[in-house]
Amino acid sequence: MSMMKKHTVLSALAFACGLLCAGAASASALEQFKTFVSATKAAKGEFTQRQIKKVDGVNKVSAPSSGTFEFARPGKFIWNYVKPYEQLLQADGEQLYVYDKDLNQVTTKKLGNALGSSPAAILFGSNDLEKNFTLAEAGSRDGMEWLKATPKAKDTTFDDISIGLRNGVPEAMELRDSFGQTSVLAFKNFQKNPPQSAAHFKFVMPKGADVLNN
Repeated sequence: MSMMKKHTVLSALAFACGLLCAGAASASALEQFKTFVSATKAAKGEFTQRQIKKVDGVNKVSAPSSGTFEFARPGKFIWNYVKPYEQLLQADGEQLYVYDKDLNQVTTKKLGNALGSSPAAILFGSNDLEKNFTLAEAGSRDGMEWLKATPKAKDTTFDDISIGLRNGVPEAMELRDSFGQTSVLAFKNFQKNPPQSAAHFKFVMPKGADVLNN
């Protein structure tokens, strides 16, 4: 596995276990975010993700990854990387499955309380965000109102998370870790509360896949 792919996988895992946020355009980020969380029980859309790391004072930007996402609160989601390689992160509310299609390998992990202070809790968790995060306004940028979420726990993967909202919908997310790297996500074609069956998030084990339990 290449270093770029390995790092993206780790970022995705952190995003998933360690990744949603309707109000008027003039509303503050915190108002938009709280309204979104209370009114949006499920969603689907598309994402693009880039990694930015500062090397010798210069920002190095990775090639983009892209795919689709779906979620239903609490703790159910399908985060599907399509390009540049296929990888699936899926959670059924109790268990997380990470499927690497190239390796035909599935890694499983109990969600437990891991969602509590992770980026995924913002997107897929319960409505009790202020229990695990300190939320603060972070100004306007790129036509969006920004909210900064700082984990209250000291042993989390990310130092802080920023969410950009426009017209009550999250359009961007930035996750800064303690190693000087930022994961930048952009969301589009966002659909709130789409119809989903009860079994939609049940993971189906691929035939012949190697399974690793963490």
